[in-house]
Amino acid sequence: MERNWLEHKVRGALYGAAIGDALGSPAEGKTPAAIRERFGWIEDFVEPWNGPSAIGKGDGRFSDDTHMATILGRIYLDADDHLDVFRFARAIVPRIADEPIWVPEHGREMPLIERLFYPEKWLLMRLRLANADPRLGGVGNMVNCGAAMYAAPVGIVNACDPEAAYREAIEIFGAHQWSYGLEAAVVVAAGVAAAFVPGATADSIVDAALALAQEGTRSAIAAVVARARQFHDWREALGPLRDAVRPFDAAPENIRDRGNGTDDWTPSRVRAIEELPIALGLLIVTGGDLESSLLAAANYGRDNDSIGGMAGAMAGAMRGDGAIRRDWIDRINTENRVDFNPLARDLAALTLRLQGRRFAAAERRHRLFADLAAAAPAAH
Repeated sequence: MERNWLEHKVRGALYGAAIGDALGSPAEGKTPAAIRERFGWIEDFVEPWNGPSAIGKGDGRFSDDTHMATILGRIYLDADDHLDVFRFARAIVPRIADEPIWVPEHGREMPLIERLFYPEKWLLMRLRLANADPRLGGVGNMVNCGAAMYAAPVGIVNACDPEAAYREAIEIFGAHQWSYGLEAAVVVAAGVAAAFVPGATADSIVDAALALAQEGTRSAIAAVVARARQFHDWREALGPLRDAVRPFDAAPENIRDRGNGTDDWTPSRVRAIEELPIALGLLIVTGGDLESSLLAAANYGRDNDSIGGMAGAMAGAMRGDGAIRRDWIDRINTENRVDFNPLARDLAALTLRLQGRRFAAAERRHRLFADLAAAAPAAH
């Protein structure tokens, strides 16, 4: 059966995010200069940093970002509905803690919790072990991009409605993150939703993000995007974009150097995670071109797998799967033992069902308000 345009865009978002994750993973945490020395310009999937290996980050193997986004997409399908924080909390912990999956970096099946970083292990610790109220689950976590990196499915099921995506993401990701880590996640969801609007552009996605983002996140996006508009070659933009986001980013210049007096991980009203503003800035520099955005993210270094995943989800939803190299999709499928076609098909169908329910509910409410707007009945 021929795919509709919505399914093409969902498939673009899923594969775009996975490819961005996999392209960036081998050079994660490195500087652009170190990447140049090791790989030259990354223009395709590259081997692991330390050389050829059947496991590890490289050769098209994606990271926890994509695993988490896939899990969230399947949680939506199981629910056949939008999610609230309680549904999310009940579903996410068994998926990451109890159900083994193939993790290509390790070359074996394992519970994903063994692969996750501390701020994502927080889901298990806080929601199951501490039995926290899910609405407060994210409070006290290390502030990072851990929720933002898998927020794309929230944007998918709220396609063309950034405001609804923003609200739903606040609802569910409050179980995982807080402060500007939570704000980044909800803006990613909104950006993906905006990318589904027919005729969407990099500018319209950024406009939607700026209309909804708050505090330091909004300021960081505005600063990075303003700098991005001065460039048309992403190779020239990498350093200046880092300069633009630096005042908002609490992470040290050596991103692996934690605990040496920085306020990284702590809540703030004026900070922002680096990944989201950079992803949006790269969309502006490249004019929303999917392939260029993904390569730019990979060569940026630092947390480039998450930057690539966010840029890939938005550019992929905007352009559709036709903008993705066929050999990249094949490589993702082979190296990670996945096939996102069924997930894309089912998420597209769910999105249509949810929109139909929302429209029917709006019609019912409209009829009720017609009665309320009518003349009041005579008093007895």
